[in-house]
Amino acid sequence: MAVCTGLIVANLYYCQPLIVLIANEFKIPEANAGTITYLTQAGYALGLFFMAPLGDKIERKKQILMTTFASVIALLIAATAKSFLILQIASLLIGITSIVPQLILPLAASLSAQEERGKVVGTIMSGLLVGILLSRTLSGLIGQILGWRSMFYIAAGICLLIFFIIQRTFPSNKPQFEGTYGQLLQSLFTLIKTQPVLREATLINSFSFAQFGAFWTTMVLLLSDAPFHFNSATIGLFGIVGASGALAAPLVGRLGDKGNSRAAVGYGCLLLFISFVVFYFSAENVIGIIIGIVFIDVGIQGVHISNQTRVYSLLPEARNRLNTVYMSFSFLGTAAGSAYGLLLWKMGGWHAVTIGGAVLALLSLLVHGLTSKSIPKRRD
Repeated sequence: MAVCTGLIVANLYYCQPLIVLIANEFKIPEANAGTITYLTQAGYALGLFFMAPLGDKIERKKQILMTTFASVIALLIAATAKSFLILQIASLLIGITSIVPQLILPLAASLSAQEERGKVVGTIMSGLLVGILLSRTLSGLIGQILGWRSMFYIAAGICLLIFFIIQRTFPSNKPQFEGTYGQLLQSLFTLIKTQPVLREATLINSFSFAQFGAFWTTMVLLLSDAPFHFNSATIGLFGIVGASGALAAPLVGRLGDKGNSRAAVGYGCLLLFISFVVFYFSAENVIGIIIGIVFIDVGIQGVHISNQTRVYSLLPEARNRLNTVYMSFSFLGTAAGSAYGLLLWKMGGWHAVTIGGAVLALLSLLVHGLTSKSIPKRRD
């Protein structure tokens, strides 16, 4: 499950190191080419909101297989796009059909014991984060050697292989919701209204994912410009540095199993703030950027896995819907963060981006502090 999650979530991030190559082919400004990054994230949020809840109503393995195959088609449309508009549409479809990791996670949580759920979620999240970060390394290298279209062809082949692996190895899982699709969507708003832990976790995660999106989208523009002038392959290598955050995932998961999830969220928010302070002073310093990447990725793991463990502990019969609320708003945060980062880049370059990211980190810490008394303590 961790491997499949990592390979499929990578679809969302292949485009990031390829922005410059895509801009050159379609003869458009690099910042305009960057719009495909937040269209992909927005598609992911839409897919989560309208498709992921079905995991509580229809058989989960069947839904995972259908969505994986749809992802193959979306990737092929991107690979063969004759205009940038078609590529933008394909990017939205790639996002919508790449929600499989958020279908796998509730399935894994349903199959795991309560006392090991945090560890299981952390292990699968390790695979997811490695997929997110190494996807940039792979696509940067492939784009430099074979061109950006080849990456989307390769991704389609990977997803087709995953389809057959899932078909042979994943267990079936009976859903528990017996209402209509309309009732299913309506219940999402009921969960938001009645679950304070869900509201707090979702808001903090949205701010954190916005920081993540703003950084990784604009980092490509920073490193491709003076004084670095790195090509897509070199820029992609920075994803390897970010994979260090995956090492923190099982450790964070174990903290959640011991009832320390909320504290880990606070420490993660603090690390995110520190990362943007480091980035601010590293506009021409590769070492500083590397240190900042370690901080931002360990921080995002601390926030995300801890919050996800808390959310999964609320209502076992509604895990897909809880995850839908939590992740759809989180990835709306990523999409908004990418757009926010590009806007700040146009307004004031790298320093504007880092100040904007630090402000979002402070907002996360503010929410964490203000809600500390209103959130009930977890009883193990």
